[in-house]
Amino acid sequence: MKINTGEIRVGMLLEYKNDLWQVLKTQHVKPGKGGAFAQVEMKSINKNTKINERFRSSETVEKASLEEIKYNYIYDDEKNYFFIEPKSFEQIEIKKDKVGEKGKLLVENLEVTISFYNETAISVELPNQVNCKIKVTDAALKGQTVSSSYKPAILENGLNIQVPPFIEVSDEIVVDTRTLEYVKKI
Repeated sequence: MKINTGEIRVGMLLEYKNDLWQVLKTQHVKPGKGGAFAQVEMKSINKNTKINERFRSSETVEKASLEEIKYNYIYDDEKNYFFIEPKSFEQIEIKKDKVGEKGKLLVENLEVTISFYNETAISVELPNQVNCKIKVTDAALKGQTVSSSYKPAILENGLNIQVPPFIEVSDEIVVDTRTLEYVKKI
């Protein structure tokens, strides 16, 4: 589907130069002399390279059409995560490096959205927030202010995050899956 370059947003997938590109940054520039343009930083989904492109405001680009299907996480091995489609019970596997650090937040039966482009899985979208348990954290220091200081903590899944000083070992917390940051204590 063709879109105007002014409609390009961060996170979109574009078909450009015979490849699939994810938009990382976009900036609309209107110089004093000449026409307006969009400065777009993109990352290749297949080759893992980045480019900066300048599109004139009169140009159009091809937005990739994705199919999104809900799956449940079932298990993982050394190299892959395995998911099952709840209606058809069809299983798929996705390489761990494609999911990245967020894969540590996967727990059994967690519902995720997997995006497909031409029958190929390209991304796994977790729910915005998941519950995690604190495995290791430092004791709070007296005199620390709650508003400005955070301390390191290790979750049961091995993920390192920053938490407020009042969080203790074995506390349940909510973690934002998009930023991998602490949200609240349960």
